Amino acid sequence: MTSTPCPGRYHLLLTNGGRPVQHGWWNDESTARRKLSRWVGSWGCPGARITLTDEDAGELLTSWPEEP
Repeated sequence: MTSTPCPGRYHLLLTNGGRPVQHGWWNDESTARRKLSRWVGSWGCPGARITLTDEDAGELLTSWPEEP
């Protein structure tokens, strides 16, 4: 039996209008945070939401735009 390798601990998710548009997974948190900044610069528009989650801890680390 083969197992599917974990795509990475840190998960970025871009949604627009509540629908998933793009995903990314990284093992290094600092890399994932740099990607988050790039995604905001490239994809940040009205209706878009980007979240960074620690999949191992099940914890939302940050989101854009920030929650009020």
